[in-house]
Amino acid sequence: MSQTTTDHNTIRTWADERGGTPAAVKDTQDGDSEVIRLMFPDAPQSESDNLKEISWDEWFEQFDANGLALLYQDQTDDGETSRFNKLVSR
Repeated sequence: MSQTTTDHNTIRTWADERGGTPAAVKDTQDGDSEVIRLMFPDAPQSESDNLKEISWDEWFEQFDANGLALLYQDQTDDGETSRFNKLVSR
């Protein structure tokens, strides 16, 4: 079951529990906006090569400025910890 939130503390806690860090996609800055993602340590190399770590403050600034929410899952159907997440429009 997935949930959606805009709460900064919920997002940061969820990511931290899974080893996630705030990131931006390299070379996507368009004016004052960057494409943001959550980056995980064991993501495929090709995916992480395209990301640069940024601060949580920078990440949440872009998150709020672009009217985003985080769609996320705590556990998979078989009870394992899930890292499923997607940034969606509020």
